[in-house]
Amino acid sequence: MSASAEGALWLEGGCLCGAVRYRVTGKPYHLTHCHCGLCRRASGAPFVTWFSVKSGQFQLLRGEPTRFVSSPRATRSFCGHCGTQLTFQLLRNTAEIDITLCSLDQPEVLQPEDHTWTSSRLAWIALADGLPQHTRARGG
Repeated sequence: MSASAEGALWLEGGCLCGAVRYRVTGKPYHLTHCHCGLCRRASGAPFVTWFSVKSGQFQLLRGEPTRFVSSPRATRSFCGHCGTQLTFQLLRNTAEIDITLCSLDQPEVLQPEDHTWTSSRLAWIALADGLPQHTRARGG
């Protein structure tokens, strides 16, 4: 986390190879471990941890990620060089963008708040962190 001369805070991150770099300003929200099948397939991991910001608070500093329409509902972005998954955005809600928490330079500055899509959770994942669990999206 860094601060500008004006005192505003921001987070920076990027992909594994450094070809894509971004900055996030504003307060992150919806910090979640997503267990849905699409996130698993896109990342090759048992779940993906995301946070959301308003789209205007996400700024590319270097490079241009590759975008992929991963379902009729959403677009994902990733580095076309190293494959790091970076963002998720609903096509019907472009005012908000989700960012992979672990693509941040300092991911430990944010704490996940819950688990979503636990109905799709892999049976060998034991959720023992005490965070709220939602079988689908929040409220679902």
